[in-house]
Amino acid sequence: MKNVTTLVLGGGRGSRLYPLTKYRSKPAVPLAAKYRLIDIPLSNCINSGMNRIYVLTQFMSVSLHRHIRQTYRFDAFSGGFVELLAAQQTMDAGTDWYEGTADAVRKNLKYFDQPGIDYVLILSGDQLYRMDYRDMIRTHQATNADVTIAALPVSRQDAGSLGVMRIDDSGRVAGFLEKPQTDEEIDLVRTDPAWIDARGIESKGRECLASMGIYLFNREFLVDVLTKTAYQDFGKEVFPAACRARHVHAHLYDDYWEDIGTIKAYYDATLSLARPSPPFDFYLPDAPIYSRARFLPPTILDGASVQGSMIADGCKIGKGAVIENSVIGLRCKIGENVTIRNSIVMGADFYETESHRNGRPGLGIGDGSVIEGAILDKNCRIGRNVRIINEAAVENGEDAEDCVIRDQIPIVLKEATLPDGWKL
Repeated sequence: MKNVTTLVLGGGRGSRLYPLTKYRSKPAVPLAAKYRLIDIPLSNCINSGMNRIYVLTQFMSVSLHRHIRQTYRFDAFSGGFVELLAAQQTMDAGTDWYEGTADAVRKNLKYFDQPGIDYVLILSGDQLYRMDYRDMIRTHQATNADVTIAALPVSRQDAGSLGVMRIDDSGRVAGFLEKPQTDEEIDLVRTDPAWIDARGIESKGRECLASMGIYLFNREFLVDVLTKTAYQDFGKEVFPAACRARHVHAHLYDDYWEDIGTIKAYYDATLSLARPSPPFDFYLPDAPIYSRARFLPPTILDGASVQGSMIADGCKIGKGAVIENSVIGLRCKIGENVTIRNSIVMGADFYETESHRNGRPGLGIGDGSVIEGAILDKNCRIGRNVRIINEAAVENGEDAEDCVIRDQIPIVLKEATLPDGWKL
C-alpha cells in the first residue's frame, strides 16, 4: 500500500456536538471510555496496511494534535507516518481557513501530488465503523474507476440526512443528490433492492445507496479536478459534476456505520458499545483499535454493582455504587452509594491530591449522587448528593456555566464543578 496516501479530514466547528466541542475538535471527542473518535479511521488505515496518513485540522485542534503525537509513531524502517496539516496562511495565494472538504484537500495538494503515489484515500475523522480499505481498492482497480465512493444501503427514511447516489446496473454512479427531502427526489436516486441483493448484500427493504464520506481517487484525477475548478465540497459539487464526465463507481459496504454528528448520535452510539453484543466490536485481536498507551493501574471496585457497562483503566468505584448501561472513562473516582444509569462519564486527565482541591469537590463523583441519562465531560467535580436527571424532559435548555441540555441529554461541561446537593 505504499502507493496510497490517506487524508483524514478533521471536520469543521462541530456546532451540533457542542458543548463537547467547546474545547476540542470533533475527532478529539472521547469515545468508548479510553479512545478518541480519530482512533477509528487511523486504526482502520493501519489494519489495512496503509501507514502514510495526513490529518487535516482547523478548529480547536490542540488536544487532537497532542493525542496524535503521543499515539501514532512508526519505526524508521516502515516509512510510515501520521502527519498533522493544520490550516495555515502561507505566501501562496488562497491559503487560509478551509472552506469545505474539497477546499481543504486543494490547499494541501503538494503533500500528495508526488511520484509514487497512485491513489488518495479521503476519510472523515468523526465516524464509527470498521473497514478494510484494501477491499475498496480492489473494487476501484477492477472497475478502472477514476474515483470510488463507499456506499451504504439505507432506507428511504434515513436517506434525507445523507448524500444519495443513483447507479446503473454495473455499479457506476450516474447521479448524486445531497440530502433528498421529498419522495420525488428520492425516486430519482432510488436503487432497486433486487440489484443490492444480487451483489451478496441483503437489502432488507433498503432502496437507497448513501455515500459514507469515504472516497478513493486516482491521484491524477484528484489533482486535475481541484486545480481546474474552484469546487469547495466533494458531495455538493465535485461528485455531481464528475458523474457526468468521469468514471465514478460505488463500493458496497454493509456493516455498522455511524456518523457522530449530533449529541444524540454520540450518546446512542457510545452507550451501544456497552451492550453484551455491541454493533461495533472492539474485541477483534486481528484488527485492534489503537490509542494512546497510558500505563494506568487496574480499576478497583469495592462492593459495587455493575451491569451492562464499560469501565476504563485507573478508576476507583466505592461501596454500594450502582452502574447500569453506562460508559466510565479513565481515572474516574466514584464515591459510595452513587447511582449511574444510561450515562457517559468521561473521567479525568490526571489524578489529584488533597492540596489541589482548594475547597472544591474532588475530581469525580461524590457520595450519594445520582446521574441518569447524562454526559459528564472530563475533569468534572461532582459533589455529594448531586442529582443530574432531566426529569422535566427539557429538549434543549438554556446554556449555563456548568451544565446544558441538548436533545434531552444533560451535559456537564469539561472541568465544571457542581457543589454538594446540586440538582438539575
